[in-house]
Amino acid sequence: MKVALIGCGFFAINQLHGWQDATGAEVVAVCDRDPERLRLVQEQFGVTRTYTDARAMFAEGGFDTVDIATTVQSHRPLVELAARHGVHVICQKPFAQTMQDARAMVSAVEASGKVLMVHENFRWQSALRAAIDALRGGAIGTPFFGRVSFRSGYDVFSGQPYLAEGERFIIEDLGIHILDVARALFGDVRRLTATTRRINPGIEGEDVATMLLEHKDGVTCVVDCSYATKRAPETFPESLLEIDGTGGTLRLDAGYRLTIQTPGGPRRAMSARRFCPRAARPWHNIQESVALIQQHFVDSLAAGRQPETSGADNVLTLALVEAAYLSAVPNTAPSNCRKSDGFPAPKPCAIMRETKERP
Repeated sequence: MKVALIGCGFFAINQLHGWQDATGAEVVAVCDRDPERLRLVQEQFGVTRTYTDARAMFAEGGFDTVDIATTVQSHRPLVELAARHGVHVICQKPFAQTMQDARAMVSAVEASGKVLMVHENFRWQSALRAAIDALRGGAIGTPFFGRVSFRSGYDVFSGQPYLAEGERFIIEDLGIHILDVARALFGDVRRLTATTRRINPGIEGEDVATMLLEHKDGVTCVVDCSYATKRAPETFPESLLEIDGTGGTLRLDAGYRLTIQTPGGPRRAMSARRFCPRAARPWHNIQESVALIQQHFVDSLAAGRQPETSGADNVLTLALVEAAYLSAVPNTAPSNCRKSDGFPAPKPCAIMRETKERP
C-alpha cells in the first residue's frame, strides 16, 4: 500500500512512525502548508515527495491511500478530494464538524468504491483491546453495567494550544474516544444524557463531562472525562474500566492491570501492557494504538472487509458527541413545572435515532 499523509503536525509524527512499523504499507508523499514541517519530516522519515498543496499532490498521484491528519475544518474538502481521485481514506478524529458533513464524506467515498476509516485509535490500545476481547469472548457472561473513565490533570494544551480556544473541548477531543470505547464494549446506544463543566478558567470549552448511556442491548454505562482532576500518581493517558456481567466482573485499573473475577473461579489478574520499543511516556499506549489501528486498516483492505471504525460506523460515535452537547445545554422548565415548585431547569435527554436522522 502506497500512502500519502496530509498534515505533519503534533500528532501526525505518531502516524508516520506507525506507517514505518506497518507490514504492507509505505509512505511515499507528505503534504503540509508549513515548509519547515515538511523539511523535518523529510529528514526524519526519508520521504522525498513533499507538497504544500494537496491538490498538486493528488494531481501527481502515485499512491492508493491518503491519511488525513489535519484539523477538523479541512476534513470534508480533503476527503471529497480523495474520493474524486479514487483513493482509500483514513481521516483523523473528530471526523466532522457536523453530522451533515460526516454523512456527505461517507457517501462520497462509498460512491468512489473505496474504503473510509476514521482514525479512532483508543479502542486499539493494548489494555483496552484485551478488555474488549475478553468481554466479546464471554469472560464475564452478559454485561449489564459499565463505567469507562478518563480523569487527569495532564497539560494537553502545551502541545496542542488550539484545544484551549474552542467553544467545545473535552467531549469533542477526548470524550469521542471514550464514547467509541463504550460502543466497542457494549454496542450501539439508544439514549444518552450528559452534564458538563468548565473548571479551568483559562480555556473556552468544557473540561469535565459525565454521560449516562443506555445501550440497545440493555447495558447501562457511565462515561466520565476530566482534564481538571488532580491526582497522584498521574494516570494520563489511561482509560479505566469497571464492568459487571451475569457471570462475573472485569476491571481495568491504573497501571494497566486487568482483573477478571467469576464466582467460584480464580481471580485472574494480569498486566495488559504491551508497548512498542519506540514509545515514549506518557504517550506510549496511544503511540502503540496508532500503529495497531493502521495495521488493522492494511489488513482489512487485504481481507476485503470494512475496518472496525469505518466512516459509516464512526457517524454513530459522532452522533453521541452531538447528543451529549445537546443534552448538556440548559433548557427551560416544562410548562407544568413552576419556579415556585423548587425544581431546577431540566436538561434535555438525547435519544439516538436511526443513522439517517439527526440525534
